[in-house]
Amino acid sequence: MSMSASLPRTGDRAARAAHRAPYALAAALFPAYAVLSVTRFRRMEEASWDLGIFEQAVRGYAWLQAPVVDLKGPGFNILGDHFSPVIALIAPLYRLFPTPLTLLVVQAALFALSALPVTRASVRLLGRARGLALGAAYGLSWGIQRAVEFDFHEICFAVPLLAFALEALLAHRWRAALGWGLPLLLVKEDLGVTLTALALLAAWRARRTDPRTARLAAAVAVAGTAAAALVFTGVIPAFAPDGYAYWDKLGEGPGPLHGLGTKAATLAWILVPTTGLLALRSPLLLVAAPTLGWRFLSGDPHYWSTDYHYSAVLMPVSALALADALDRARRSGRPRVRAYAAQLPGAVLAAALALSASSMPLARLGERSAYEKPERAAAVERLLERIPDGVRVEADIGALTRLTSRCQVFWIGNTKGVLPAFLVFDNSSGWAGDPLAYAGQLHPGSRFAPVGEAGGFVLLQRVL
Repeated sequence: MSMSASLPRTGDRAARAAHRAPYALAAALFPAYAVLSVTRFRRMEEASWDLGIFEQAVRGYAWLQAPVVDLKGPGFNILGDHFSPVIALIAPLYRLFPTPLTLLVVQAALFALSALPVTRASVRLLGRARGLALGAAYGLSWGIQRAVEFDFHEICFAVPLLAFALEALLAHRWRAALGWGLPLLLVKEDLGVTLTALALLAAWRARRTDPRTARLAAAVAVAGTAAAALVFTGVIPAFAPDGYAYWDKLGEGPGPLHGLGTKAATLAWILVPTTGLLALRSPLLLVAAPTLGWRFLSGDPHYWSTDYHYSAVLMPVSALALADALDRARRSGRPRVRAYAAQLPGAVLAAALALSASSMPLARLGERSAYEKPERAAAVERLLERIPDGVRVEADIGALTRLTSRCQVFWIGNTKGVLPAFLVFDNSSGWAGDPLAYAGQLHPGSRFAPVGEAGGFVLLQRVL
């Protein structure tokens, strides 16, 4: 045997490296996301009550009970708020590790997983170097980072599902694309319309080469909208006596033109630093239309901006629309378009790195203070240890996520007549005035006694 025959061929080595690279990128992103989430939790930097809400729901599933979320009201079934039964998949792991950190780590894993199909599709279409650049830019995209920063939300399941579905679509694996898209119906009620957009795109692209699958995709598109309508009008109201609470948000406010500047800025963030506007050349971008539609039609300004988790589901869509557009642009008859396409993957990666090193949440990983628990957080946790397991507690943000794994926790002021054994809240600004007087206002006829105070948090115990 000749020496040249016994050595691996350069082409084979390159092919194996290209195959492994997307997996390596996803593996690198997971600890970055997880550390960001866990360190924020340790520092008591929760942005909302969402983590506590989802932990209560997952805890119900884990012990084979209804997903009751007392934070939304005593005995409130979370399926009457948003239809997200997919979070039950976390239940077995939560049963082993009953802590809110379990939800944060699962979310980090799902976001990191979504980088695999994005990078894999990009490498296949554009080559190893440009594909990896695009995958890394996606992993560092502002929409994903904002979602990691915003505690936990069920959309962490939608992001990889969309990424895998669009990867299959770009590879002309139409049935696989539909298969990845169908579980979106179990993630959140509005994603049935997103499934419709995905299925219509699959039907259009398959119409000439695979008419039978095109007809199946068209049927899935109809089913997606029908399923969404059924959930909105039948399933959610069955668990919520007052019906779907978020209908009002579409009707409130002065109209869709209100906040136009904020909405335009959000569109610019979606299209400019992440795609250099080239994604506009790909029909895949239409999959983002349903999410942008309900957000911008809403009268709630929280939905319009780049904050929170709302743009995470748009990131795999914009990234793979860019990969599709770059593949098309490389074959353009216009030299300027080809030149722009050749440089764009590096440019969007440079933009993502620059933002990540400056104003985005992952920049915190380079700060020593991110890994240190503040004395205030440690003092508050010591105070909360004085609350026994299994009791009713009325709490606000900061304290509640330290208690939802071992107590029945209610949102402060929303117990609806249920008497808590303990009441704990952050009064560092003095907003509640005299804590005992405030407790008496919340629960007339009951008496509370002070247990302790730490870091501005006041802990009271009901004695009557």
